[in-house]
Amino acid sequence: MSVDVDDPLARERAHLSASRAALRAMREDVESLDIKDVTANWVNAVILTRQIEDRIKALADLSDTPLFFGRLDYLHTTQEGQRFYIGRRHVHDAQGDPMVIDWRAPVSQPYYQASKKDPQDVGLRRRFGYTGGELTAYEDEHLSDPAELERTSRLLQAEIERPRVGPMRDIVATIQPEQDEIVRSDLSGTVCVQGGPGTGKTAVGLHRVAYLLYAHRERLARTGTLVIGPNRSFLHYIEQVLPALGELEVKQATVDDLVAHVEVRGTDEAATAVVKGDARMAEVLRRAVWSHVSLPTEPLMVVRGSRRWRVPAYELEEIVQELTDRDIRYGAAREALPQRIAHAVLVRMEQAGEAPDDRVQNAVARNAAVKAVVKECWPAVDPAKLVLRLLSDPEFLAEHAAGILDEDEQKLLLWAKPARSVKTAKWSAADAVLVDEATDLVERTHSLGHVVVDEAQDLSPMQYRAVGRRCTTGSATVLGDLAQGTTPWATQSWAQALAHLGKPDAVVEELTAGFRVPREVIAYASRLLPHMSPGLAPVESVRENPGSLEIRRAAPEALDASVVAACVDALAHEGSIGLIAADARIAPLAKALAAAGLPHLSPGEETTAESRLTLVPASLAKGLEYDYVVLDEPSAVVDGEPDERTGLRRLYVALTRAVSGLTVVHATDLPEQLDAA
Repeated sequence: MSVDVDDPLARERAHLSASRAALRAMREDVESLDIKDVTANWVNAVILTRQIEDRIKALADLSDTPLFFGRLDYLHTTQEGQRFYIGRRHVHDAQGDPMVIDWRAPVSQPYYQASKKDPQDVGLRRRFGYTGGELTAYEDEHLSDPAELERTSRLLQAEIERPRVGPMRDIVATIQPEQDEIVRSDLSGTVCVQGGPGTGKTAVGLHRVAYLLYAHRERLARTGTLVIGPNRSFLHYIEQVLPALGELEVKQATVDDLVAHVEVRGTDEAATAVVKGDARMAEVLRRAVWSHVSLPTEPLMVVRGSRRWRVPAYELEEIVQELTDRDIRYGAAREALPQRIAHAVLVRMEQAGEAPDDRVQNAVARNAAVKAVVKECWPAVDPAKLVLRLLSDPEFLAEHAAGILDEDEQKLLLWAKPARSVKTAKWSAADAVLVDEATDLVERTHSLGHVVVDEAQDLSPMQYRAVGRRCTTGSATVLGDLAQGTTPWATQSWAQALAHLGKPDAVVEELTAGFRVPREVIAYASRLLPHMSPGLAPVESVRENPGSLEIRRAAPEALDASVVAACVDALAHEGSIGLIAADARIAPLAKALAAAGLPHLSPGEETTAESRLTLVPASLAKGLEYDYVVLDEPSAVVDGEPDERTGLRRLYVALTRAVSGLTVVHATDLPEQLDAA
């Protein structure tokens, strides 16, 4: 195919075609690998086959996802005259020369960080515009040209505002300098990102995972990575971001998934959940677990053949006391106890002239008399049964909560109707976290290399501890917004939260520039901040979108019809539509939409070009985004929560889900905090 050398766009399209062909060749090379002669056994064959399959998936060419989105032309130094195309993954030609450079490579960083004040040896930065997968435009910045003024990129703005249908997209083409610094922060440190609506904190967290997997792949392949989200709908929304960047091995879960030791079938009143989520419960549980240890009062007699070996009670007591004084798990100490006792017996054997070996020690450790001592003074503890007893037995709870919880708090914890067994108990989500804490006291929780936790402001102190246990030997990225805390136990400060997480030295970064929510919408929502999160700085949106906010008053009897009409108006625009309402209003609105012939999805179901309207309970709106949002009856959103502050925060979340436009429909008066000019 001939290319017009005088047409820059034609040349770039030719490079795109060549890059796609090179990627296809890379994939075909992997597909053609024959492993029959290099695998010693079937286990190796299975592992290698799986690795090859993963590599093939990672080299997939998504037709609607551009292979590259930018270009850097360097001036001097080691990259003199070099030109690099920046994309989602590395692509090389048959000779091994790069055609596309991974956005995470060091040579790509100036694409995000270079400026007129600090060009970083970049002469030209070119951004590309796409329609679907077709390259349709480009835009140049001559960073070394003082005559060219600093300006906002038109293509960058268009990419940010591009209508969205389907799951969350990556932001790899639009990462801003302050976001890039967080993304590339080192694996060894924990980072907490405070960011208001539209600042991109979720995307920053996901892209940091992708960067860390690039920079520390072998280490994280061994230790593992995990993304924790607030609910299944949210996880489904973000699940395609990392695969689009070529990362397929990152696990995703909710906190409830992590602590699923028991089946959750019950719920707690808010006051009870607050006490169960309090960090003081960790000490109550610790006392309860270790209360099972008692000091031996009788000597031990071990019979082997014709000989008897006696260990006096005081020596057994010293062994037990030494184990309790060590900072090890209850279960590990229990496993060590019979070996310690057996060692004391072997010392006596050696003093008597015998020469016992390890086999003898192991046999003594399994001796019935030794087992009886262990069972008596260090019995096994079942974590779920322990928590069941704490929540069912007032005397047992009082004994271990003395000086920690007052009488009223203890009464809140006790079940009105104690369960008979672990299986029949109606465990709540907060109970499951207590069982997880008790489980960790008995045996150490496996630690991962890196954990990302999003919407972290809603976690209780005990939930933070549960997450922290999963990264005791690793690091974390904590994402959240204190203004969006919508649980009665929502954290009041990041310092407290990070202490509970076990990462008190974490760096707290604040994102204040909003790229998603229009300025008019965020300013309207920010009226609530002084009433729910005093002192928290409002987001400064960089996006002007006049007419993006509309407030409609409806007659009470016509509210449902007015909401449906607002949805019809929103559907006239391109992109996704979210109808957000108080949870109690979901059922009547679903009926109204059905009667009007408007099909709708539930959160977590993927939007398509044919089905773009999602009916969203306010309790599930956090973290989601829609091009246009219709918000039903703000007062009902506030009234649906146990207290006004939580209600206002829930409303703040609902108001800030729109990327292009927000229509508020109400029949009752707006909350006074919102209505104030």
